[in-house]
Amino acid sequence: MRRREFITLVGGAAAGWPLAARAQERMIRVGALMVFAETDPESKRVASAFERGLDEAGWDKGRNLELTYRWGASNPDLLSRYAEELVRAAPDILLAFGTPALIPLHKVTTTIPIVFAAVSDPVGQGFVASVSHPGGNLTGFSNFDPDIGSKWLQLLKDVAPSVAHVTVMFNPRISPYNALWMKAIEQAGPRFQVSVSQASVQSDEDIRNAIRGLGRNLEVAFSCRPTRLPLNGRP
Repeated sequence: MRRREFITLVGGAAAGWPLAARAQERMIRVGALMVFAETDPESKRVASAFERGLDEAGWDKGRNLELTYRWGASNPDLLSRYAEELVRAAPDILLAFGTPALIPLHKVTTTIPIVFAAVSDPVGQGFVASVSHPGGNLTGFSNFDPDIGSKWLQLLKDVAPSVAHVTVMFNPRISPYNALWMKAIEQAGPRFQVSVSQASVQSDEDIRNAIRGLGRNLEVAFSCRPTRLPLNGRP
């Protein structure tokens, strides 16, 4: 399902939750914590789809809806600060778009209803009890199947059949769900005759260092490859 479709559905879910408030036509207050930067080209599209879903469900900004956005730019510290700020404002309902946005909201409130979208494995990460009966104050939508990790590996082998080792780079601060993908990739490795490792990176320099390390390991592998030496001056 595409990202905009998620948000349209979220709009419907958010609108349907506080039915008593809707019946009285009072102003409902919604706080939205978004993983993107406000300047990200995707931000406007996602916000427009979300608001369109709310509008179709009968919620109109300025008439019966007060909508407040906070844009976290994938910065955990900024997302945590905004999560606390939104919760202090005591909205009727919260939207968390993206796992990094849901993590701080989940920590700071267990009472304000939260609808989440674009969250990988909400059950495995402990956000909800189950997909059919989430429980608590959270409900929402998941956007990935962890088994897609094996498909990534298959695609890589299709593009570069000679690949024998794959290193997966991830930032543990903003992708705590990385273990889901790694498990699928590691399990698929033997099927594609590929060994798998992972590298934790949190900056551009970390990425460069990880790539340099891979290059050094490749050089060692080549230097250790058996070489057929000439015999009596003949190859």
